[in-house]
Amino acid sequence: MKQYLTPDEWCIVEEGFHAAYNEITESLMSLGNGRMGQRGNFEERFTGKTLQGNYVAGVYYPDKTRVGWWKNGYPDYFAKVLNAANWIGIDIDIEYESLDLNTCTVRDFRRVLNMKEGYLERSFIATLKSGKELKVNARRFCSIVDDEAGAIRYSITPLNFDGKITVTPYIDGDIRNRDANYDEKFWDEVRKETGYAEAYIELRTRKTGFHVCTGMCLEIEQDGAPIDFQSQPIRREKYVANRISLDCRQGQETVIYKFACNLSSLNYDSDHLVQETRQYIKRLSSKGFERMLLEQKQAWADQWKMNDIVIEGDVAAQQGIRFNIFQLEQTYTGEDERLNIGPKGFTGEKYGGSTYWDTEAYCLPFYLSTADPKVARNLLLYRYKHLGKAIENAKKLGFRAGAALYPMVTMNGEECHNEWEITFEEIHRNGAIAYAIFEYVRYTGDERYLVDYGLEVLIAISRFWSQRVHWSTAKQQYVMLGVTGPNEYENNVNNNWYTSYIAAWTLRYTIEAVGIARKLDPEKYAELCDRIHFREEKEVETARHIVANLYLPYDEDRGVFLQQEGFLDKELMPASDLPKGQRPLNQHWSWDRILRSCFIKQADVLQGLYFFEEEFDGETIRRNFDFYEPMTVHESSLSPCVHSVLASRLGLKEKAYEMYLRTARLDLDDYNNDTEDGCHITSMAGTWLAVVKGFGGLRVRDNQLVLNPYCPDNWESLSFKVRFRGALLQVKVTKAEVEVQNFSARPVSILLADAPLTLEANSRKAVNRTEKV
Repeated sequence: MKQYLTPDEWCIVEEGFHAAYNEITESLMSLGNGRMGQRGNFEERFTGKTLQGNYVAGVYYPDKTRVGWWKNGYPDYFAKVLNAANWIGIDIDIEYESLDLNTCTVRDFRRVLNMKEGYLERSFIATLKSGKELKVNARRFCSIVDDEAGAIRYSITPLNFDGKITVTPYIDGDIRNRDANYDEKFWDEVRKETGYAEAYIELRTRKTGFHVCTGMCLEIEQDGAPIDFQSQPIRREKYVANRISLDCRQGQETVIYKFACNLSSLNYDSDHLVQETRQYIKRLSSKGFERMLLEQKQAWADQWKMNDIVIEGDVAAQQGIRFNIFQLEQTYTGEDERLNIGPKGFTGEKYGGSTYWDTEAYCLPFYLSTADPKVARNLLLYRYKHLGKAIENAKKLGFRAGAALYPMVTMNGEECHNEWEITFEEIHRNGAIAYAIFEYVRYTGDERYLVDYGLEVLIAISRFWSQRVHWSTAKQQYVMLGVTGPNEYENNVNNNWYTSYIAAWTLRYTIEAVGIARKLDPEKYAELCDRIHFREEKEVETARHIVANLYLPYDEDRGVFLQQEGFLDKELMPASDLPKGQRPLNQHWSWDRILRSCFIKQADVLQGLYFFEEEFDGETIRRNFDFYEPMTVHESSLSPCVHSVLASRLGLKEKAYEMYLRTARLDLDDYNNDTEDGCHITSMAGTWLAVVKGFGGLRVRDNQLVLNPYCPDNWESLSFKVRFRGALLQVKVTKAEVEVQNFSARPVSILLADAPLTLEANSRKAVNRTEKV
């Protein structure tokens, strides 16, 4: 772990410049607004350790894969979310010296991500080799009000000299992805324009043909007042800038305001992109920086009013949960059903930034409880609109009759992941998508979604499961061979319990959904059956036979479900017995050694018990938790949160807190030595799960909200809000009592600690934890 950041409830604070950790800090200080985002890079030149990153949502490139493309059915590309034009750059030159924090002496350095108000601020004093000292303060944000724009206030103050300072704000489109498979660049220039204190550059992606126009305009103040200045336009390949020479006096603050936006052909006609960008920039300039910043602060205040989780008595835990919520909110807003949630969001290039099963398994509950139902619905519609591609993906692998295999990784519905054992064996993602439909309907009560969209997806996924199993004569049961479960430290195994269980569950739920859709809208149901050639009697009969006869490995002696056949042949040992210095295993062991070990990357059997806990009694969950958790090394960011929720369910408070802190501070403390690649955005939703489903005990049972909250021993209190079927509730938990407040204009009935509680409109009730509700 790396603990160089200052604990703070509302900010991520770096006191002093930690150059060796700069790429980690860049990830942590990332900004976004759902449409665009960037890493916490410096505005001025920096020749030290850095990963420059600016991203535009939905814009990608199909980078030809380096492995496996010659095999039948193998994807020939891996989709890359592109490193887009760098709009934040402001070069500073003092006579013949450049301001570069890698070559000058830096003191009083402070970098702060203000999560409460949604901006990044940095200040320092730099001493150049000539001895000249310069004080710098920079503040910037990606606006969540003008969600295709960003703004910078960059101030410079000479401390021991008078002289000319040359300022060169620029847009640089001559960039590349660090993770490019063949080191090629992915952008071509279309056009560029420069003018007085403004510049525009339009780029087009190769192959995919996305157009993005980035524009900027400038204003300058000295002594708190605007000044007239001369700007020299600069134009070179994929680069536009304005060079400005300023006379600066010792102690005088010069402020450069830079307004910028990224408009893409996803949302605008590419023939008029520069014109649209110019109008957008004009509107930003007319607002001005201070008004934009005020709007930003107000918008974030509204977000936090709804979604804040308040922890009293534990600053590290409080900082962690707010950091996770902040990154989730600035990554995905739900306004555009074409967009989804990449594992790195706008914080880095790793994983391609594309859509994984993380969205359905981890992120959906967060948006169900904290946002308008349309946000979660848009996440489901994203998959519905990719159903045709999912059917194509399955067809390439030999499946037929409308069977669908959703991709492991995608941007447009096509599979674009390029590791065989993941791409074609980690098929449990199909089940997560089915489970997300179930969870949405259960939480919102919107059964109409099944009629209009959900049932068609469920039938296609069930057709895949029906064909993916086969009858074993030896076992006289159905088996599922050659799969990879959630534990990616096992590949190509037979009868992974989780995969088989979620397949059987999907078949069961599809049968239930058929009944619901037929009853709600017989005419539309009949039309669907005709359109997709669904033969209810035959397909339901097949599904029921599979469910009744599917092999699920189980150890009678231990009373646990076996992760897969042969798991007990391994040398079983707890992860605590591993020699110090050998973790993370994936950075110290060969893959062969990992695959032969008993060690588990993330929840596998326990993932199934988390999803389907109502189908198992407490002792079953406890036996499996006690067996598998000690062997789990949590080297996936998705792992600790599931264990935290289950530990809370079992009353294992210390373990629940340990796992919560690990997931909440996974990136802040760089647990797995990989934060420099970007933050783990989708696992951040797991942090929310650990609090609200774990410590809060939130469930939905029989169309009713259930809460069974407790407060970790070292916390004074815990407070969170949830939406549920039009109601807004706040729950506050202390050692002594639970207080529930209803902000709705109608009564709400819930189960609190398994006892019924009715809250009148706009009322609150406090229940002593030792009393009956």
